[in-house]
Amino acid sequence: MPDSQTLGLFIAATLAGIVCFRLYWVLGRRTGHEAPPQPKPSPLSAPAPVAQPAPASALETPPPAAAKGGLLEIQLADRSFDAARFLTGAQQAYTMIVDAFARGDREVLKPLLAPEVMTAFDGAIAGRSEPPAPLTKLSDARIVNAVLDGKQAEITVAFTAEFGSDPVTDVWTFSRNVTSRDPNWLLITTAGDMPG
Repeated sequence: MPDSQTLGLFIAATLAGIVCFRLYWVLGRRTGHEAPPQPKPSPLSAPAPVAQPAPASALETPPPAAAKGGLLEIQLADRSFDAARFLTGAQQAYTMIVDAFARGDREVLKPLLAPEVMTAFDGAIAGRSEPPAPLTKLSDARIVNAVLDGKQAEITVAFTAEFGSDPVTDVWTFSRNVTSRDPNWLLITTAGDMPG
């Protein structure tokens, strides 16, 4: 016959097991009211822009013949690449970058821009006397060129936007190493008129 100390330990362990099981049963169950997991934000999958997005028809416009060969090379080098998804991400990145530029938010800009572009944006932020007109509408975003140079993919996108009531065309080139595990593209060159 077991002594009373062993029996007490056995009863305590049994009670602890029952309590743990009941806690798991209540706390570990899904009720359907849990918040969905939040994806980690990245530059080309930014939060929804404040300005009106480009219409779907603009995003579905086929790239010019000059870009098609480059897009095909990029697709062959990186099987996960999708031109339509890239263009949607570029549109979001454009809105995010322009908004951060207008606010002078260098911390948001830094991971999205190549060092030379960051230097140019930083100088423009420091040199302005008043904030630029806000982005009110992004009416068009089109891939106009694409090249694969070794492992470095470069895609150029023409954006047509309105800042206040002024129409602006920006031509931006994004770059990414297709062998990198990082899915994000960096803005490496800009042309056209930057707002402000």
